[in-house]
Amino acid sequence: MNDEDFMQLALAQAQAALAAGEVPVGAVLVRDGQVIAQAHNAPVAQHDPSAHAEVLVLRQAAAKLGNYRLDDCTLYVTLEPCTMCAGAILNARLGKVVWGAPEPKTGACGSVIDVFAQPQLNHQTINQGHVLAEQCSLPLQTFFKQQRLAHKSQAAATRLRDDAVRTPDSAFTELPGYPWEPNYISDLPSLNGLCMHYLDEGPADAEVTWLCLHGNPAWSYLYRHMIPVFTSAGHRVVAPDMPGFGKSDKPKKDSAHSFEWHRNVLLEFIEALDLRGVQLVVQDWGGILGLTLPMAQPWRYQSLLVMNTTLATGEQPLSEGFLAWKKMCEDKPLFDVGKLFARGNPHLSADECAAYNAPFPDAGHRAALKAFPPMVPSDVDSPGAAVSRDAARFLKHEWQGRSVMFIGQQDPVLGEPVMRQLQQHIRACPEPILLPHAGHFVQEHGRQIAVRALRSFHPDTQGVLT
Repeated sequence: MNDEDFMQLALAQAQAALAAGEVPVGAVLVRDGQVIAQAHNAPVAQHDPSAHAEVLVLRQAAAKLGNYRLDDCTLYVTLEPCTMCAGAILNARLGKVVWGAPEPKTGACGSVIDVFAQPQLNHQTINQGHVLAEQCSLPLQTFFKQQRLAHKSQAAATRLRDDAVRTPDSAFTELPGYPWEPNYISDLPSLNGLCMHYLDEGPADAEVTWLCLHGNPAWSYLYRHMIPVFTSAGHRVVAPDMPGFGKSDKPKKDSAHSFEWHRNVLLEFIEALDLRGVQLVVQDWGGILGLTLPMAQPWRYQSLLVMNTTLATGEQPLSEGFLAWKKMCEDKPLFDVGKLFARGNPHLSADECAAYNAPFPDAGHRAALKAFPPMVPSDVDSPGAAVSRDAARFLKHEWQGRSVMFIGQQDPVLGEPVMRQLQQHIRACPEPILLPHAGHFVQEHGRQIAVRALRSFHPDTQGVLT
C-alpha cells in the first residue's frame, strides 16, 4: 500500500467522525506497512479538548506497542495537524507525518507555522502534506455546511421567551439589496435562549473574515453595499444583528440591555463561530462595543475599519451632537427610523428607508432603541467606561494590526472632532479618509469604503475590484 491507500483509510475514519457529529478528521498510524491504530476526532463525545484524531491514534499505538516512542511509524491524517497535535507527534518521536487538507487557520505544518521546521528541537519529523487534499476537504465542507444550515433553521426551532418579541419574517420579505439567507444562534450563555440573527457569506474556511458590527437604530441591512465587495475577494463576511435589532429576538424591557451584556454576547458569538483573520468593521455602537473586543483575544484580529464611532471612556464630555440625539430619543421615543435615515441620506429610496423600519413594527419591539442612548458611558464610573479605558490603552500601546478610518463629515453626533480624538487612541492609525457628503450612517456610502479598505489591507485582491 502507498500513501494514498493509507490516506483512504484515514478518510474512512473522517467519515465516521462526520456521522458522529464531530469535526471530520481521521487518522491511521502505520508501522512496516501495517496499520497499528485508527481513530477519528472525538472531543464532543469524550468531553476532551485534546481528543483529536492524531492524539487518539498515538495513544492507541503506544499502548499496543508498549512504548510511547514511535520513531519507526508514519501517521496519516486527513487535516493538517494543529500545534497541540504537532507537539504530540514530536514527543512520540514519530518518523513521518503525512496529511491531506491544509488548515489555513491553525495548521502547524506550514500553513500558519511549521513546528517541524524548528532546528532547535531535538527531533525532526518528516512532514509531507497535500496528499488527497481535495478528497480530504470534502467531509469538512459537508460538516460546516450542515452547521450553517442548522443555524439557519434554529430560529424556527427555538421557542420565543416570554419576555421577548420576534419580528415576523414577513416584515423582511423583498428588502432591496438584501438577498442573503438568515443564520441564527441561540445557545450562547449570555443569550439565555434568545435567538440571534447573523449573516454569514463567503467561504466558511476563508483566511479573512470581515466582522461587521452595526449601531443603533440600525441592523445588518446597513452593510448591504459592503458585503458584495468583500465576498468578491473570496473573503468571508459575518454581520450579526445585536439582540433587540434586526431579525434577532427583542427583549421587551429596556432594563434587559446593558453595556456588559451586549459585549459578552459579542465575545461569545465570536468564540462560538471561532472567527479568525478578523477585519473588524465598526460604526456607532458597533465601535463603542466592538473596539473593546480585540484586547480580549488579540490573535483573532488583523485589521480595524473604523467609521463614525467613539470609545466611551467617560473621561471626556459627550459631544453636544450626541446629547441632542439622546434628548430627541427621550422626547420622541417612537421616532420614525426610516425618516431618520432619509434625512442623512437623501439618495435612499423609499423602500430602503422602509427596510430600516422593518424590525420595529410597533412600540413593543423598540426597547433597545430606548435603552441604548442612556447606555453610552457618560462619566468614569458609568458601566462600560472602565473596559473602554482598558481598550483605549490596548489600542494605543499594544494593537499590532492595521487600521483605516473613514469620517462622514455631515455627522452631527460622532463627526470629525470625535473621530480625530479616537484616531489618537489607535496605534499607527493613518490619516482618516474624509467623506464630505456622508453623514452618521457612513455605510450608505459603503461600496467605495469597502473597495478602499480592501485595497489598503489586501492589495493582492485589486484585480477583483471593478
